[in-house]
Amino acid sequence: GKTGWIGGKVAIMLKEQGAEVVLADARCENRADVAKELDEVKPSHVFMAAGITGRPNIDWCEDHKPDTIRTNVIGTLNLADLTNERNIHCTVYATGCIFKYDDAHPLGSGIGFTEEDTPNFDESFYSQTKGYMEPMLKCYPNCLILRVRMPISDDLIHRNFITKIVKYERVVNIPNSMTVLSEMLPASLAMAKKGLTGAYNFCNPGVISHNQCLDLYTKYIDPTYTYKNFTIEEQSKVLKAGRSNNELDSTKLMRDMPEDIKINDILTAVELCMQRMQKNLTEEFGPLPDSLPKEFRKN
Repeated sequence: GKTGWIGGKVAIMLKEQGAEVVLADARCENRADVAKELDEVKPSHVFMAAGITGRPNIDWCEDHKPDTIRTNVIGTLNLADLTNERNIHCTVYATGCIFKYDDAHPLGSGIGFTEEDTPNFDESFYSQTKGYMEPMLKCYPNCLILRVRMPISDDLIHRNFITKIVKYERVVNIPNSMTVLSEMLPASLAMAKKGLTGAYNFCNPGVISHNQCLDLYTKYIDPTYTYKNFTIEEQSKVLKAGRSNNELDSTKLMRDMPEDIKINDILTAVELCMQRMQKNLTEEFGPLPDSLPKEFRKN
C-alpha cells in the first residue's frame, strides 16, 4: 500500500527511525510477482497496508465485489502465505469494523469485543471480506493482525475520520472505538520489532462519539461549525451498506505493548490530535477558521 494513506505514513516513520525501506512494486494479488520481489529484497519485516475501502466510501464495494475480493482477500492471503513460507514477519493493517454492538456487548456497557470473538457484522461487503479474512490470517504464525477503526489524523486528508464526518450534512451519534494514527502507528512498528503476532484490537482505549469528535473540532478548528444528528434508521436510508459500530477491548493490546510506547485513552488522544491539527493548519493556511479550505466551511 505504498501509495495509500497508512502505508505512506508507515514508510516515513520507518525511514525516520533509520530503517532501510523498500516500497513494493508488485500488486499483492499477483502472487508470482510478490514472491519474486520478496526473494530479491529479502526483507526482515513486511508491512501490509493495501486494501480496498472504496471511493468515496465503502458503499463502492457493494458494486465492485470482484475488485474488493481481489485485494482484500486474495492479495492479503498471498502476502501472508508467501511471507510465512520465507519466515518473514508480516504486519497486516486490518479492520475492527467486523463487529456491532449486541446483547453480550451492549452500547454503553464498557464490555468490548476481544480478539477471540467471532465477527458478527456483515452488513457491508467490505466488512464481509474482512470478516472472512481474519480467521484465515490467524492461521499464519508470522502475521500480526491490527484491527484499525475509524482512523484519525491531525490533518485534513480525506481519509481522516473527522475530516469525513465534518463534511456530512447529518451524523449519527454513537460511541465507538477509534484509532489515532499519530499514537498507534509508532506502536505498530514497536510491536513488529518485538515480534508480536496474532490479532490485536488496534484502537486507543475507550470509546468516543461522533458528537464528541465534532465538538473538539469546533473547539480547536472552527468555532462557527455546526452539525445535526440523525438516527441509524434514517442513516440506513441514504447508504447502500450498513456501518459497523462497536467497542473493542484494549486489554491485550495494552498488556503486550512495548514499555516505551505511550497510548492515551481515546478522548485524550483525539483532543491532543485536534490541538496538533490547529497548529498544523494555522502554520499551513493562516488564522483559523477563515483560512480553512472552502469545502470545510459550512457558514
